[in-house]
Amino acid sequence: MLAELHLDTATLQAALLHDVVEDSSVRLKAVRERFGPEVASLVDGVTKLGRIKFDTLAEAQSQNLRKMLVAMAKDIRVILIKLADRLHNMRTLASLPPEKRIEKAVETMEIYAPLANRLGISQVKWELEDLAFFYLEPVKFSQVQKMVAESRDAREAYLNQVIDTLSGELGEVGIVADISGRPKHLYSIYQKMTRRGKEFSEIYDLIALRVIVDSVKDCYGALGTVHSIWKPVPGRFKDYVAMPKFNMYQSLHTTVIGPAGRPLEIQIRTDEMHRTAEYGIAAHWRYKEGARGSEESFDERLAWLRQMLEWQTELKDPREFMEALKIDLFEDEVFVFTPKGDVVSLRRGATPLDFAYAIHTEVGNHCVGAKINGAIVPLTYELQMGDRVDILTSKSASPSRDWLSIAKTSSARSKIRAHLSKISRTDDLARGRDEILKVLRKHGMGLSSSRVVKALEAVAREMNFACADDLFAHVGAGKESAQKVSTKLLKQLEAEGGKPGAKPTEPEAPTGLLPDQPMTPPRKRRRSPTGVQVKGIDDVLVRLARCCNPVPGDDIVGFVTRGRGVSVHRRDCPNAGELLSTPERILEVEWEQSPDSVYQVEIAVEALDRTGLLRDISVALSDSGVNILSASLHTDRSGIAQLRFLFELGNMEQLTKVLANVKAINGVFDAHRQMAHGGVRKGTPR
Repeated sequence: MLAELHLDTATLQAALLHDVVEDSSVRLKAVRERFGPEVASLVDGVTKLGRIKFDTLAEAQSQNLRKMLVAMAKDIRVILIKLADRLHNMRTLASLPPEKRIEKAVETMEIYAPLANRLGISQVKWELEDLAFFYLEPVKFSQVQKMVAESRDAREAYLNQVIDTLSGELGEVGIVADISGRPKHLYSIYQKMTRRGKEFSEIYDLIALRVIVDSVKDCYGALGTVHSIWKPVPGRFKDYVAMPKFNMYQSLHTTVIGPAGRPLEIQIRTDEMHRTAEYGIAAHWRYKEGARGSEESFDERLAWLRQMLEWQTELKDPREFMEALKIDLFEDEVFVFTPKGDVVSLRRGATPLDFAYAIHTEVGNHCVGAKINGAIVPLTYELQMGDRVDILTSKSASPSRDWLSIAKTSSARSKIRAHLSKISRTDDLARGRDEILKVLRKHGMGLSSSRVVKALEAVAREMNFACADDLFAHVGAGKESAQKVSTKLLKQLEAEGGKPGAKPTEPEAPTGLLPDQPMTPPRKRRRSPTGVQVKGIDDVLVRLARCCNPVPGDDIVGFVTRGRGVSVHRRDCPNAGELLSTPERILEVEWEQSPDSVYQVEIAVEALDRTGLLRDISVALSDSGVNILSASLHTDRSGIAQLRFLFELGNMEQLTKVLANVKAINGVFDAHRQMAHGGVRKGTPR
């Protein structure tokens, strides 16, 4: 595949070796010694981080992509090898188990096909999309394939008639042209039928011609000839020669009403433009290799990649990184103009804020408004093709958190987030320290003793933070749980010797952001394994009712059972109404504060069934820090999926976060806490 793209010897060597480091005992050092640093660098770029363990699938995928994109920015040949590898994998996907086929096909459709498109390698992009389409939607693939096959003979006869007519007209005006029919790919047809709500017969470019001429001058000459033969369809002309696409694609596109009144799309380009359209960045690699003067031009064509890397380094959350990456890869373009007439390319749906940050970070940070074609518009205005944009600024202006919902490009959002984080770090630091301190005080501890400070630094290093202040800031920003950090801190103190709640052997000096207040260690009492304490009674058997599975934060009530101790229910449990009718068996109970307590909760989820739904919900639950014990799924005839998950968590606050994360998943209608076994049990429990 790479030889057909006319790549150099080092790339072909690296392609043959691309799986050696990942799938065998051979190390990169051996590759470097045998084949040289250039080949070793390319092999390293395409090697996954397979020997490092990640907490979640999303984290592993995001880290592998980060590494690949960074290597790609240094040497574009890395992604060319990776794309060829993925194309080969997709061609042989039938040999994998069904779940692996779906996983690979989704990743290909969401990441690798858009990457090929970004690099302008249409040959690879179309094949990746059609192969992924085949595995993800086999029934729809067959339907589209059948429709195309049924109309092929009539379409080819029509094209031959059109080619003869156009060849004769171009010959008369002295334009030498190679005219051919352009094959339409199945996934592209399917997209236009679904996204634009078109019937198969309404797709204009199902019948298409490609006209290749010798020069740019002949491109426009051929366009004039085409329009003199057939009437152009208004609004369907696009000049990508004067304004190339982000992936270097250049061509003239026009749709005309051809013979028999049928719409006909025609693309006109030079031979060099055609080579770029087919091979993209690979076609330009040879020019970079052969001519020093063109290296700067080649690097300019990869400016979008360097912009992607700017925000990449700032996104720590793997799911946020993956979402931002998909947005930037899938973006459709809109061309707008600066007041001086320079062209700026932005994703479709971009706002004046995106334009301001594309010009310069400081222009964006001090933006107060914008003029579009001379008229003042709000910052939420959606930029249209050909708009002339003038940004209004003020030195006293600065970004607000609302801007994150106004900006549509990942680059602009990243710059807004960076500015906000600088301002809010001090607040986050104080808030995080306060949250951890609250948990520690329940154990009779503060944050200012040298023993605790030393343990904090150790916990920070364990969690990959440079210092304790960074850890505090992440807790204050809601990116880390204070409970989780405090639990690790208590374990660290126990490991170093001595009980966490023991009286310190040295005096504490109030230092830092929030001075610790002296306090008396609480009276020790035996903890209940359920995390519930019966008021006024110690050493009594307590169990959590299975009908409502209460967790910390729930309003609870205790009920004396026969021979089974005290049963604890949520006060709004359907069974609790019957229990309260026997007040002599009711006891007051309360939650203990314990970072180690774990509780079982069942949730019900209602969603529109789709490929990957169960995976997405499972990942959301895992990323929320809960341990899934069981899951069930049922889909009715209308395509509505009913799912149930039983998992372990620490408190009610964590449950709120879990439900919010699940509700945010595409296609989920509702997620709520579920009574076990359908809820109400008849009769009074023993």
